[in-house]
Amino acid sequence: MKSLVLKTMKIAGACLVAASVVGCTGNPYEETADRMDVITIGDSIFDLNGVIEETLESYAGETFRNYTQSGAELSGGAFATAVDQQYADARATDGNINTIVMDGGGNDILIPATLFDPYGCRTRWYRRNPSRSCVGLVEDQYVNAVTLLNQMDSDGVSDIVWLGYYELPRGNANLTKALNLGDDYLGYACEVATNASCNFVDPRGTIPGSQVESDDIHPTPAASVTLANQIWPVLQPLL
Repeated sequence: MKSLVLKTMKIAGACLVAASVVGCTGNPYEETADRMDVITIGDSIFDLNGVIEETLESYAGETFRNYTQSGAELSGGAFATAVDQQYADARATDGNINTIVMDGGGNDILIPATLFDPYGCRTRWYRRNPSRSCVGLVEDQYVNAVTLLNQMDSDGVSDIVWLGYYELPRGNANLTKALNLGDDYLGYACEVATNASCNFVDPRGTIPGSQVESDDIHPTPAASVTLANQIWPVLQPLL
């Protein structure tokens, strides 16, 4: 009985660590905006400090509906409303959606890797590449991404801008190969494998470690402005 209690406490503690690392302090939906037909969905890269959204809105001179949730996985997950559900919630509020700015898929790798890395996504001295299980995990998210994008197209969404993930520094640098693989799959899902009009924004090589918060995951406000500046030239013609 004692060992069971200790095991439960360890698992609960690990979950709390994961929750803090992925930034599970999701802001509430913002469902009233100047442009009700433009929405943002995604995870804490957008949601935690809110600077990407604020910067894009300042450039546009108008606000967008915001459904991003820190800790969100692409589909499912226990920490926050998943990205595909965020989209469903946005449609339930107002189905007239023309443009979507989003990210997603990173937490599907980061959350298990932060806990016990059961998929073997971290590279080690004895494993120079992500394991076969990790590749399978990434491929599953690719399927989820294509499914979501095709649903958006079927629903009449005109354009999607999908922000990828930058390299993580320091303690998470050994996730670089897994995240690179994820970016490659997301880019292919966005621009090749779907019926949707989707533009993939690849931020790799643009965010130095000094512009990543001490959790080795989230962008500082300066990095968020850099990310917004990469999104804006793609988004502006769509507004």
